[in-house]
Amino acid sequence: MYARILVTTDGSDITATAVAQAVELAQKLGSQLYALTVTEPYPYSPLAETQPISPQEHLDAELRVANARLLAVQNAASAAGVRCEASSVEGTQPWRAIVDHAERIKADLLVMASHGRRGVSALLLGSETQKVLTHSKIPVLVVR
Repeated sequence: MYARILVTTDGSDITATAVAQAVELAQKLGSQLYALTVTEPYPYSPLAETQPISPQEHLDAELRVANARLLAVQNAASAAGVRCEASSVEGTQPWRAIVDHAERIKADLLVMASHGRRGVSALLLGSETQKVLTHSKIPVLVVR
């Protein structure tokens, strides 16, 4: 049914629940699991010279966080006997990076949390999950 399952993570508690669901589903179906996290690019702007960290420091920090998130998914998958391939991609629009990655790896199911941000930032930025639901051509399992 679903041979290639993509699960997204931002390291939050709600995405940990989505990861657990994706691992369990992959285990039951004998599916290949793919883990994805989206990193933020360096905020280049006319004021970039006043940024507190350099572009390389920003990249290094983003990669450390991404690797920790992905390692958590890989460890959960390994404990369940599920093969897992992990990737991080940079994107200013996480929903677009997720949809593009799902298409690139030919995923046939995308598992993601119902939300990540809370409060005013969620209202201002909109739901990445909602945008994925709107633009994805493959089924999306939303975990609450």
